[in-house]
Amino acid sequence: MARPRRPRGLRARLTLWIAAILILAVAASFFAIYSGTGQQLRNQLDRDLETQAGAFSATLPGGDEGHGELAEIINRYVNNQPFRASSQLLFARLPDGRIVTNEPELLGLPGALDPERESAGAQQAENTDARTLRAAPLGFTTVQAADLGGLRVFVKQVVRHGHVVARVGVGEPLAPVTRAQHGVARTFLLAGLFALIAAALAGYVLASRVSSPLRRMAGTAAAVDAGDLSHRIGDTGSSEEIRVLAEAFDHMLDRLDDAFARQRAFVSDASHELRTPLTILRGQLEVLARQKDVTRDDVQRVTRLVSAETERMERLVDDLLLLAKTEEGSPLTRRTIELRDYMHDVFDAVSLTADRDFELGAVSDVSIEADPDRLAQVIHNLAQNSVAHTAEGGLVRLSAAANGRYVRFAVEDDGPGIPPDQRDRIFDRFHRTDISRARTTGGSGLGLAIARALVEAHGGRIRAGESPEGGARLEFDLPR
Repeated sequence: MARPRRPRGLRARLTLWIAAILILAVAASFFAIYSGTGQQLRNQLDRDLETQAGAFSATLPGGDEGHGELAEIINRYVNNQPFRASSQLLFARLPDGRIVTNEPELLGLPGALDPERESAGAQQAENTDARTLRAAPLGFTTVQAADLGGLRVFVKQVVRHGHVVARVGVGEPLAPVTRAQHGVARTFLLAGLFALIAAALAGYVLASRVSSPLRRMAGTAAAVDAGDLSHRIGDTGSSEEIRVLAEAFDHMLDRLDDAFARQRAFVSDASHELRTPLTILRGQLEVLARQKDVTRDDVQRVTRLVSAETERMERLVDDLLLLAKTEEGSPLTRRTIELRDYMHDVFDAVSLTADRDFELGAVSDVSIEADPDRLAQVIHNLAQNSVAHTAEGGLVRLSAAANGRYVRFAVEDDGPGIPPDQRDRIFDRFHRTDISRARTTGGSGLGLAIARALVEAHGGRIRAGESPEGGARLEFDLPR
């Protein structure tokens, strides 16, 4: 047997949930009002019965009247209040067993019924109900009465001078209570049906509005999954939560698009950078192979070129691996560094790399938690950038000053500087501010990218600016 399919769409599920919640709320309200209405009417009915029984018992004399005279008094009282389906039943049982009532038929008294009008089964049922009514205990009870249904009865003893003179009872049909509850049920049925229809329509409209941006997101995600990163969700015009989700999704797509673009550019640039030395190697080997008389000098020349280009490729590959490990979160070996002694050691090493006027500026006497080898590599890369953009004898200044919770490292020079429109791009891979600089003289273009990756791995920030000498100023902040 096939199992019924559950609705899978968000609109259908929201509509069903709203309808189910409304049904539960209406059912709970109906139960409370239906039960409360019935209980309130029964309580009022009990009070009325108790009051009427008190008035009934108050009419009985307390003297030495005989049973006959007492029965006559009760008979006059009950006859003045004839029983109808909308009025009260009055009856009294005397000590001698006689019963006086305003409706003999309900109590099954002799001569009250017309046997020709009743079937045997109906007659037997009425006799049973009459016996139950005549034997009603003291206090409140509910019995079934012929042709009336439920009958609420209150019975009390009338005591005079320490003797029970009678047991009086007052009864009233429960039909008004039942009719009131049925009216409540009909009202709730009509109102609940109308409310359910209205809620289902409103729920469907609301679910459509809620699910519309989600369907747009799903469509965009499907397009992105197919490889098209140009799609965006845009303005949803919906609730704050949906709008924030859509903005976050679009921001994620922007970053993914940028990341893929950078990856494609990186692969293209890396391929180009590696192709250049390979082309040189192949060209030199082909030239050597075409020569008929190869001299020792020719072999040595080609060997030097091959060695130089091989070393260049090794450095490029090492830089690429280091950059990839750093961006992937390769752990740093942090330890406490005494900044003043450390900067003197780094300065001594950097000053031997080129014929420049190296200076060590202000250095704060503080300690910092960092990876000393990676930090030295950052400073060395920044210094090599300054060396590459200054002439012999040019100024290259290093400094490291504490600034609140950070230590600011800086490398300045008096070279041509960095154009403002290039300052945010010089830390990209393979980027060169001077396109006329050849790869053989301008480096691989990875030094500043590696520096940025290492600084960010330390939780810092790096940027480019202008030095007081008119050249470039590369600085980065590391948290203390």
